[in-house]
Amino acid sequence: MPEIERHKRLRASDEDRDAVLTVLHDAYVAGRLDLADLTERQEQALASRYIDQLPGLVADVPEGRELDGRWGRVTRRRPKAPAAARGEGAGWTATILTGRRIDLERGVSVRNFTFMGGNDIYLRDALGPGVILTLDVPAIMGGHNLHVPRGVRVVEETQGVAGGNSIRRSAQGDGSNGTLVLRGMLVLGGHTVKLDKRDR
Repeated sequence: MPEIERHKRLRASDEDRDAVLTVLHDAYVAGRLDLADLTERQEQALASRYIDQLPGLVADVPEGRELDGRWGRVTRRRPKAPAAARGEGAGWTATILTGRRIDLERGVSVRNFTFMGGNDIYLRDALGPGVILTLDVPAIMGGHNLHVPRGVRVVEETQGVAGGNSIRRSAQGDGSNGTLVLRGMLVLGGHTVKLDKRDR
């Protein structure tokens, strides 16, 4: 008998993981998941490397039906978000040898490359219970100051080359006020996540 070829595992993309995170958020808002369930499943989704690790995270919530079998494609269209929301369709900006204050609103994300500079980005209005905010923020010899409210869980998905992020102990929360995901390459630089002074 001919040898049966084994199916290779397919790697999950950021789009696949984001689709699952959206379903988990919707299920949390609907009251189907409590905060502990949401946090645990978010962590598993963010850590997933293969597509077959994702379906089990949403199999027991009706919101999971919106995902088709191809994982990463959504059969029900989401409401359109602002251009910069979740980084979808948003253009990149650059911060070079300078910086400014940015007060981020709910539903809006950041895709910013910084070189020898950095912004003060205030995330108090952008985060909240059940919210997952992803920032694409590569940096070379620079970095942003990210001001978060109390209770925000910070997840690092950045890659560092002689660089890295600094997350103040007071700024790393339990996820009860949302999750902040940081992505991008860091070269001789990094970002500082600190507690918003209004929450001190």
